[in-house]
Amino acid sequence: MQLTSGFLALASVLTVVKGATYSRTDRVAGEGFNDFFEYQAIQDPTNGRVNYVDQATAQAQNLTYGHGDTFVLRADSTNVVAPGSRGRNSVRIRSRQTFTTHVATFDIRHMPQGCGTWPAVWEVLEDGWPVGGETDIVEGVNDQGPNAATLHTTSGCTMPADTSQMTGTWKQLDCDWLVNGNAGCGVRMSNPNSYGPGFNANGGGVYALERTPREMKVWFFPRGTAPADIGSDSVNTDAWGTPAAYFPSTQCDFGAKFAAHNIIINLTLCGDWAGAGNVYPASCPQSCISNVDNNPGAFREAFWDFASINVYQ
Repeated sequence: MQLTSGFLALASVLTVVKGATYSRTDRVAGEGFNDFFEYQAIQDPTNGRVNYVDQATAQAQNLTYGHGDTFVLRADSTNVVAPGSRGRNSVRIRSRQTFTTHVATFDIRHMPQGCGTWPAVWEVLEDGWPVGGETDIVEGVNDQGPNAATLHTTSGCTMPADTSQMTGTWKQLDCDWLVNGNAGCGVRMSNPNSYGPGFNANGGGVYALERTPREMKVWFFPRGTAPADIGSDSVNTDAWGTPAAYFPSTQCDFGAKFAAHNIIINLTLCGDWAGAGNVYPASCPQSCISNVDNNPGAFREAFWDFASINVYQ
């Protein structure tokens, strides 16, 4: 079939508009987290001083709690860590579904804080990692903000230095996991309340990821500033303004580097990043591991409180 140039131009416009509008396929809140996610009682791949427990243990020890519009996921803040154990009890959950082109929004009231904490909300294909890629939406350590959004891939994926399409700043342009100790290509957000105690004191906020074959965007909306359509049956990301982080595919073949991803929420302690000698703050007590083992009360604020997650496709 031969198409006129006018028809082709119209089709192009329609494709762009459609690409920015998504319909909700999943709303996750309260007890629904236990249906949408599975609990991963695994040894921490990042070598944290943490013991990830199964669902029955998490609920029995009140490490997870779901009701109404509240889902809490926390580390134990009661017990001294037993010698010879993996570490302090905590929780890691992974979505039962995987996603490619989609928008995911995370309405969070409180994130884990405290010396030695390393919380994250991210998307990844774990089998065969780093093949399949990783997208970090919320991540940081030891209360050291602001938040960073980051991609991790195999070699051959880089980002342009241009920052005109985002409000954040680049930390590194090479996404290769073998470069700079798996730092990935990360964007430091400009809002100081996007992570840690500042985030919690402000009542939290909403993070959003848009993933397409052409680009990935991450937004952070402080409490009270989220677009009105977030949480509704459909969203139009074109109306959300400039994202905090923008990852184009111009120097990275997203189709080759990123597989269908699960959503993961976890809280590890110490480990390869938070516990590193040049990262664990001198202002924090003892060594990272000693603090985790011996100061359970220091982790009373080490919890996630989610109002909801919405997925749009």
